[in-house]
Amino acid sequence: MGKKRKHVETQVIEPAKKDEGAPERPKRTLLGWKDKPEVKETEFIPPQQGGFRNKEKVLVTCSRRINFRYRHLMLNLVSLLPHCKKDSKVESKSTKGATLNELVELKNGSSALFFECRKHKDLYLWMVKCPSGPSVKFLVNAVHTMEELKLTGNHLKGSRPLLTFSANFDKDAHWKLLKEMIMQIFGTPKDHRKSKPFYDHVFVFSIVDDHIWFRNYQISVPHNETDKIARGGLDKMTLVEVGPRFCLNPIKIFGGSFGGPTLYENPFFVSPNQIRALEKKQKAGKFAKKVKAKTRRKMHELSNPLEPDEFADMWKE
Repeated sequence: MGKKRKHVETQVIEPAKKDEGAPERPKRTLLGWKDKPEVKETEFIPPQQGGFRNKEKVLVTCSRRINFRYRHLMLNLVSLLPHCKKDSKVESKSTKGATLNELVELKNGSSALFFECRKHKDLYLWMVKCPSGPSVKFLVNAVHTMEELKLTGNHLKGSRPLLTFSANFDKDAHWKLLKEMIMQIFGTPKDHRKSKPFYDHVFVFSIVDDHIWFRNYQISVPHNETDKIARGGLDKMTLVEVGPRFCLNPIKIFGGSFGGPTLYENPFFVSPNQIRALEKKQKAGKFAKKVKAKTRRKMHELSNPLEPDEFADMWKE
């Protein structure tokens, strides 16, 4: 038989006394809190102190059959832009605009840098704001990658760059538009998860002969642990070039994404095909000059024959 359980006297637990100093919790009803002050429709409610947050994301991709040097340039830009996303190659066709817009939407991006290579020689850069535009088409010249230059400059990967522009960008309307697009695409957003929260390099964009020249410099500050430089000591700071180098020749500015109405067209642009055709004509002109010289020599010999030599047949038997 089991043991009988002992009867324990139930102790009455006294309820905890409420803190007289704490405010009473308001009663909740179906329509909300009872003691909440009613807000009239005509009263203005100030917005929260959030502000604007930059969520720029750039898609970087290239066309098929791209040259190795141009591919290395694209990879250098990918390493310099922590807020970019790289994608696989896209076929360079008439429908590339719709394809790239769809890729940007899938990547939750707002801009795109598309490197288009033609004839394994010419590199074109599309700088686009998706999906509504505008878009700019550049011809890229004077390409020098980081691996090719082997410069002494070195800065931390993922740090935010300082963007500097020459005074020429404020002259005309199309340069102002290009400046704004470059600021949005090449500027790293604040507090980005892949970026470092300080500046240690500079992107320099300067206009020379209607071309945009790009340079990347490291901000070097020589100091020791005991002798640290004070803020604003610009006399001791130096710039050391890191790379890469390239030159952008603007061709057209379109109102849409990868197309649309033409907002600006460069009147001084000469395509690389025309330059190669002129060089071939010059080479063909050299050959034509040689042929003309031979014909002139023959005509001169026929018009001025030599007199017969008296001693020509003297030693013949």
